[in-house]
Amino acid sequence: MLRPSTLAVLLAAAAMLLAAGGLAAGSDGWSLAALQGDAMQWALVRDIRAPRTLGAMLVGALLGVAGALAQGLFRNPLADPYLLGSAAGAGLGVVAVLAAGAASGHLVGWTAVQGLLRLGMVGAAFAGALAGVLLTLLLARGAGRPLVLLLAGIVVGILLGAAAELLALASPEALRGRQVFLLGTTSFLGWPGVAVLCGAALLVLPLAWRLARVLDALVLGEAGAASLGLPLAPLRLLLVVLMALATGAAVAQAGLVAFVGLVAPHLVRRLVTVAHGALLLLSALAGAVLLGAADLAARTLLAPQELPVGLLTAVVGGVYLLALLRRRAVS
Repeated sequence: MLRPSTLAVLLAAAAMLLAAGGLAAGSDGWSLAALQGDAMQWALVRDIRAPRTLGAMLVGALLGVAGALAQGLFRNPLADPYLLGSAAGAGLGVVAVLAAGAASGHLVGWTAVQGLLRLGMVGAAFAGALAGVLLTLLLARGAGRPLVLLLAGIVVGILLGAAAELLALASPEALRGRQVFLLGTTSFLGWPGVAVLCGAALLVLPLAWRLARVLDALVLGEAGAASLGLPLAPLRLLLVVLMALATGAAVAQAGLVAFVGLVAPHLVRRLVTVAHGALLLLSALAGAVLLGAADLAARTLLAPQELPVGLLTAVVGGVYLLALLRRRAVS
């Protein structure tokens, strides 16, 4: 077992190395020309590689802290930040915007709507993710009963997913765009997206850290936590909102990136034993490292062709979970 401070330093060092790699990696291989005064390369690094690298790490950090919140709230190490209908809601929002854009393109010309389509997708994904969570809370009548909340999230996910499928079938353009969203990508991340992600991280991380004692209390069970005098219902609701905000912001900018929110807290728990306050912050760092590494691999493994980053995280996360299940079965 490592000390928490040691793990934090190691994760921060790994993040810095990945950031340097992200600035140097391009579609034509590795290049340090920007560091040698090449103006064209410097513009490429400033406008494309830097926001993509930083944005990918911020997405990973938000998913990591959302995963730690989900696992603490449901007291289940296999809980995922997409459980409460956020993924399905975001998917429906994206399909709705794509279908509307396709219809507008047929009416007034496709080039007239392409400039606004990306912004509309981001906003719709964020609004859809939050709407999915709110619908789950409404169906579960609050966040007071974790099992009911979990089941409500599954039901909402199925319903919103079915609605997105029906809408996509009616619009082939929406179907193609939805496929990119479902695979997850960091290709479209720019400085405006980084600003949104920074704002979400600056809001979510401090509040989640302040409320970590609620997650510590929930380890004792509902009765044990209530005996400490904590107002569990409103505090749990606030944690759900923070989880939804982190997930919605990440999904809106990068699509559905699988397994980062699930694996990051797992890796931290395997390396250190800490309370939830430190776990949330370390999970954010671990998520940033995981998605930063996936983004770098997506750009370089088959360059100049680029892989969907969500596909890489799904493969690595699936292999990790299979190894974990095999180890537990053997033991």
